[in-house]
Amino acid sequence: MKKQQGIEMGVFRLSGLGVLSAALLISGCASTATHTKDPRDPLEPFNRAVFRFNSDFDKAFLKPLAQGYRAITPEPIDRSISNFFYNLADVTSAVNNLLQFKMSRAGNDVGRVLINSTVGVLGLFDVATNVGLPSYKEDFGQTLGYWGIESGAYVMLPILGSSSMRDTFGWAGDIVTDPLTRIENNSIHGGLLALQTIDRRADYLAAGDIMEDAALDAYSFLRDAYLQRRLSLVHDGNPPTTETQDDVWKDIDFENKKSNKAEPAATPH
Repeated sequence: MKKQQGIEMGVFRLSGLGVLSAALLISGCASTATHTKDPRDPLEPFNRAVFRFNSDFDKAFLKPLAQGYRAITPEPIDRSISNFFYNLADVTSAVNNLLQFKMSRAGNDVGRVLINSTVGVLGLFDVATNVGLPSYKEDFGQTLGYWGIESGAYVMLPILGSSSMRDTFGWAGDIVTDPLTRIENNSIHGGLLALQTIDRRADYLAAGDIMEDAALDAYSFLRDAYLQRRLSLVHDGNPPTTETQDDVWKDIDFENKKSNKAEPAATPH
């Protein structure tokens, strides 16, 4: 499995699709360990109930669909589908880099969209990476964090999965800037959303066994991984020294799990 520096996008994230994928992946694990109160998670009883619902939903619907999709979709087509949605995510990323005054990154994202949308045939081929333009998947939750807004309480949302108070509000901005929301034809819009969700879920199938082996309490494992990952992303991979990250989190990229889909490593600026 390739280790890739992310994002989530986050996104390729329509109202949290990156989070959705990670949350539903972990939801397959059994939660058997005792747990102690975490000050970052004052809503834990509610969150655990939602986590169980998400687990049942994934087992009944999303995981079987993702397995069928993986079985019938040739790898080159699968890769192109993912590239298409990654290209759309670069639009949101460009806006957020601009809002953070990261002008070089914003220009990089715009260049990626222009190249991949034209030479790359609507983003089906990631030409921009091959010409040396790295991918920076910034979202509005990261932008809020960049400007000093704290993460707030951890929240497990129905279907959408892991979030925080800050990131939940940030999704409003992600929805507004997502090019898919500009599609007025309901059938096309709904079809693309369904394809994006299944493709994203399929990317995490191979990682399920690792998660199950790593965690006795899958809920706590997911919560800690999510919060530490988001902290790292807000600080461009260099979180405050008072906030340490265990090596296990550094080895897991919750945005890009498929080993045969390479996202370029973003160089912290």
